[in-house]
Amino acid sequence: MFSIRYRYLFVLLLSVYSFLNIKFTEGYRLFIFELADGYFFGILFFIVILVWEGNRLIENNIIWLQSRLPGKIHPLIILFVISIINVLFISFVPIYLIVNFIDSNPLDRIFHMKLALGFGFRINLFLNSINAIFYFMSQYKKKEIEAEALKKISIESQFEALRTQINPHFLFNSFNVLSTLVYKDPETSYLFIQQLSKVYRYLLDGHQKKLVTLTQELEFINSYIFLLSIRFKNNLKINNQIPDNLKDYYIAPASLQMLIENAIKHNIVSIKHPLNIDLYAEDTEYIVVENNLQEKKLEEKSTSIGLRNIKSRYEFISDKTVEVIKNASKFTVKVPIIELKEI
Repeated sequence: MFSIRYRYLFVLLLSVYSFLNIKFTEGYRLFIFELADGYFFGILFFIVILVWEGNRLIENNIIWLQSRLPGKIHPLIILFVISIINVLFISFVPIYLIVNFIDSNPLDRIFHMKLALGFGFRINLFLNSINAIFYFMSQYKKKEIEAEALKKISIESQFEALRTQINPHFLFNSFNVLSTLVYKDPETSYLFIQQLSKVYRYLLDGHQKKLVTLTQELEFINSYIFLLSIRFKNNLKINNQIPDNLKDYYIAPASLQMLIENAIKHNIVSIKHPLNIDLYAEDTEYIVVENNLQEKKLEEKSTSIGLRNIKSRYEFISDKTVEVIKNASKFTVKVPIIELKEI
């Protein structure tokens, strides 16, 4: 506190307050003899500024002082104790120099010294009390900032972990399809490799981003759908009805891909029971991924990692939540659209 920018203004205001308080509150003077107001205010100002500057000097060297004292003593205690010594010296000097020329009575000088000490101690106690409040408030604010920084680091690390969750089964399935295509249809296998490279390039680039434009996501989805069409042929039908006017809005990267993959994982995909997946917009609020429900009877135990991943990511990037609706015939997931101004 003692090193604040406008400290001399505070010193002046405190001196004026002390002058008026002593002069007019109950009629007492600091000294037992008449003293011109200019001299009187000068003594008060001299004591206040030296108490303040003395405390500032102690405060600036508090770490050095603390290192030379045994044990771990709180800096406020060190400051207060040394400031008392400072007040003793400060109160003696002006009284000795000024009163010596006005009142030569030794007994009066002792009385004046006591009064000056009383004033100096009062000012010092007041300033140290304010400094203690300032100190604990600054420490509290510092801890709040540190806690917020740690919270941010924790959130970023959680988000980073979520972004790295890419289902390895997709890669294995893609290689299995490719191994079959290479001998049967080299031309299609070449196209397959091109689209596969686009898909993984996007996944690697998206790993560094929290949000991507809907245009980027849909370009990626088109490549992904091509790979699925080679693998499932007419057994899988994906109908994209997302309008062009939403393509400059934002979405969490690979969220649509994870929902499509989730639908394929948990439902029958066959000639007899084709899986239909619809992508469409609900105003400018949500992108909806909806599929007909035909759950596998011998389905592997679901971990819900895909849906949980998407929900968790949206908790970090938007106030909107991911909605999941399941009924007897359909499974629907609504993913929030993020407007540009929300980023």
